[in-house]
This record gives sequence, C-alpha cells and structure tokens, in this order.
Amino acid sequence: MDLSVVLPTLNGRDRLAASLDALAAHAPDAEVVVVNGPSADGTTGMVRERDDVDVLVEISDRNLNVARNAGIEVASGDVLALLRYDLSVESSWLSALEDGIEDADVVTGPLHQTLGNGMTTESLEQNTIAGREVTYFNGGNVAFRRQAIEALDGFDEYLETGGARDAAHRLAHFGKDVVWEPEMCVRREFEADGGISERDWGWKYRALTYRLVKNYGPRPATAQRTLKHALSDAAHAAYGVLTGDVTPSGWVGTGRDVIAGISTGASDGLVARARDRSRTRNPHGCSKRADRAVARYDWR
Repeated sequence: MDLSVVLPTLNGRDRLAASLDALAAHAPDAEVVVVNGPSADGTTGMVRERDDVDVLVEISDRNLNVARNAGIEVASGDVLALLRYDLSVESSWLSALEDGIEDADVVTGPLHQTLGNGMTTESLEQNTIAGREVTYFNGGNVAFRRQAIEALDGFDEYLETGGARDAAHRLAHFGKDVVWEPEMCVRREFEADGGISERDWGWKYRALTYRLVKNYGPRPATAQRTLKHALSDAAHAAYGVLTGDVTPSGWVGTGRDVIAGISTGASDGLVARARDRSRTRNPHGCSKRADRAVARYDWR
C-alpha cells in the first residue's frame, strides 16, 4: 500500500505542527501533502522548514473542499487519507487503516477529544434515505482507495460545510463500502471550542437541503428529513429562549436564516442535479477546474 496523507489547513500552524509530528512518529513512510489556505500565521515557513512534508500546496480559497481537492490532485498514493490539521494520529492508526482498506473502498475511525467534562469519542453513524443505505465518515480521519475518490470526482466545492456527508451519499450510490475501524484513532490535542450559538444556521440548512435535493431529487423523503432537522433545532432554540440563553429576537432571526438556507439550498440542488445527471453527482468536483493552487512546493 502506498499511502498519501492530505492535511488541509488554515491559520493552524502550531496544531498542524503537532499533527505532523504524530504522523512522522506513527506513519513515517506516508507521503505527506499539506494544503495551506491563505494563512497569516507563518504556516508556510514552518512547513517549508520541515523535512517530513513531501508537497506543500498554497491556495487562495477558504473552502475546505477546495483544499481537499487540491491535495487529492497532487497526491500519488493508491490510498489517500484525509486528516484534519488539528488532529493527531494515534499509534494504532496506520495498522487499523491498512486492515480496513484491504477489503473496503473507504475506511474511517473515531476522534478522541478532551472537553471540560471529560473524554468523548465517536461511533459509527448510518442512515437509510430513499432506500439508500448511507454510512457516514469523519472527513478529518478517512482513507479512500484511489478508485473510490476518483469515482466521486473528489468533493463538491459548492459546499462550505457538509462536504463529507455529501460524499457519503454519493459513495452509497456507487455501492462503495465504508468500513469503521475503532482502532483507526485520532485525538485532538487542544480543547474544542464552539457551541450552538456560533453556528451559521443559514449555511447549515443550505448545505443540508442542497445535498439531499442534489442526490435524491425533490421527493418526500428529502422534505421529511429537512423538516425533522428544522423542528429539532427549533425546539432546542425555544428551550434556550425559556432558559434565557437565547433572546426571542435571536430565535426569530435564526428561523429566517433557516428558511432562507432551505430555499437557496433546494434551488441550487436542483440546478446541480440537472448539471450532473451521472452517479457522480458532482458538478463542482476535481475535474472542473485547474486553478486551485497559487503556489506548489514539491520535494518528492
């Protein structure tokens, strides 16, 4: 197995350095490709000073899926792993990846992270949508056989969020196997930030509706799944109003963002479905442009 590891990053120099250190320790023979967005924290200099990075690609976009595709374009391995810049592989990661990918098209594993109330981890997530069995994967800890990622034409660059979930739907359409390996572990070295109040609700629902309409069309299952998410989030936000964590005007504003996101996502999903009627369902994929990189440093 020839393994390439692609690490998209943006203003994450110190965390990226920790991730690269872990890769050097636990997967020293892997080809390492760093895709750096328009960082302003010295990431470029740090990477260029290391001798364990094979390729550095500089891009001008702040879109994670553009970065993923830029890395996929230059990676040479027959197995391509995607790793978040702020995650570090554990000692069992490589052997678990090798075991999983031997009989599957895609392999993923859990994220261990330390929060204020202790350690959390992930488990396998699956769903059935319009008769299609979908196995989701962690977009920051996943490995593909080259044939599988090429069949998808990479990730959909329309999406600013939810690119991995969109790819999971399309993998299911191709009948590709996604295997969960509990020992293919990564960990977060820094405490995670964020919360529900920081979400971009408009983009969440724009991405959700877009990928459902694009992959399944305007059918009842699509509307039901979107409505289920919206009702759940609305109830949670309403509880926040009752407890004083969310203002009534904030709740109304969030509702407007959700409605606008659903409307835009549905419209754009229909356009995308019409533009690519193949099973790939990716009118914004790897093959659609050749100008992602503004600079490339190749030390192979």
